[in-house]
Amino acid sequence: MNDAPAQPQTIVTAGILVIGDEILSGRTKDKNIGYIAEYLTAIGVDLREVRVVPDVEEEIVAALNALRHKYTYVFTTGGIGPTHDDITADCVAKAFGVPIDYDPRAVALLQQRFKGPDLNEARMRMTRIPQGADLVTNKVSLAPGFWIGNVIVMAGVPNIMQAMLDEVGPKLKTGQQMLSESVRADAREGDIGTELGEIAKQHPDVSIGSYPFFDDKTGPNTNVVVRARDAEKLAAAKTAVEQMLREVKANLKAG
Repeated sequence: MNDAPAQPQTIVTAGILVIGDEILSGRTKDKNIGYIAEYLTAIGVDLREVRVVPDVEEEIVAALNALRHKYTYVFTTGGIGPTHDDITADCVAKAFGVPIDYDPRAVALLQQRFKGPDLNEARMRMTRIPQGADLVTNKVSLAPGFWIGNVIVMAGVPNIMQAMLDEVGPKLKTGQQMLSESVRADAREGDIGTELGEIAKQHPDVSIGSYPFFDDKTGPNTNVVVRARDAEKLAAAKTAVEQMLREVKANLKAG
């Protein structure tokens, strides 16, 4: 018999910092948060927080420093393009207290796409990288993001961001993957809220959420989602939810 104590589960966490006035004004609808969240969940990284900040240096630096000291990784999106308000790289350099300058590696990448005068002053802004950072390349535009410390700086344009995430994904530390099961309640959320709360108390290592939706045939309905890292604990909680739903529906029918 093996009496060795169980090894603690590895939890890897992340935050996202979305940078850009256009997101806050509504001119641009963010398409990156959900994509990153799904990507991280699939590889065993827990997304814990998302912040959205304007193109203001002090706010970017403050948010970045708060997040990078709190989570295993921070992913930033936006603000690394060729225009005057693309200040993310400068803000990251300031947060880490390092200089920033034109990076020969980044210049070489852009020279593959832009020849002679096309590689103008504006586009050269995209080659300014904080000292000590590794480049995050992408196959879409060639203009790189970068990775410094636990901060991964990516573009805001969705298909470019996705290419960058594919580049860094295999290099990330990952933890034990969160398992998930969904149960259709065939009951309204208000009919099962108290009972779900009791089950959650009885299964403290399991996350239980209820998500109402409208079914065209049956009307108001609810999906119950049970999440845990331990398969046995997940199964036990799901069984408890299913038993509770049977009892609630029987009581509603009897009433």
